[in-house]
Amino acid sequence: MMGKLVMVDGLDGAGKGVAVNALREWAESKGMKVLDLREYWKENEGFPDVSGYDAVVSAEPTFTGVGKKIREKLIKNGSAHSGKEVADAFSQDRKELYEKVIIPALKKGKYVFQERGVITSLVYQPLMENSYTLEEIKNLEGNKFCLEHAPDLLVIVLCKPEVVIERTAAREKQDDAVFEKVEFQKKIKKIYESKWLKELFESKGSKVVYLDTNPPSTPEDTKKKIMEIFKELMQSS
Repeated sequence: MMGKLVMVDGLDGAGKGVAVNALREWAESKGMKVLDLREYWKENEGFPDVSGYDAVVSAEPTFTGVGKKIREKLIKNGSAHSGKEVADAFSQDRKELYEKVIIPALKKGKYVFQERGVITSLVYQPLMENSYTLEEIKNLEGNKFCLEHAPDLLVIVLCKPEVVIERTAAREKQDDAVFEKVEFQKKIKKIYESKWLKELFESKGSKVVYLDTNPPSTPEDTKKKIMEIFKELMQSS
């Protein structure tokens, strides 16, 4: 029996991490042994063997190899790298993550809870300078491969750009990413809410759900909502 891949995506600061953490906490509450790659990569390089775990928490870009380069160099403000270089790197990084961790975990019947994925590239990268077209991004090797292994459940977290900018500005650790501007985030939000994006993932077999985290919604509300979605759509299937 194949496992289940749940992907959470949306604007930075919208509550993706809160939602993914709620799924991890649920797995732990059920006595599952959970491998959280976000924690693993703080002290380790590479991709670990997932066979000893019941559930895996992953993130894109990764924090190792190409993913580490993306986070530290390619998407920083002032980066001299072109949109095409960024898109190629994301595609390469996710293909390695899928081949070495996600697909082996799913084949062994495990849950995978992922923060960001190929949808991020489809939304952000066509808007970058000197980048590929949307169709070209879809057909990059890693992206095409991951679309063929689309998530069972895709949760798109929605939040106003002004709110997410305020949230990211309040973070202790600043990412200094090129995307963290209000006008850019407004363009991104429209794409996340677009009909074509939803239909693309539905055509690949994904269940697509939107989760609103705008105030007065709290992190606890986000946790409650993601668990309601997960239990209704994943545990019943």
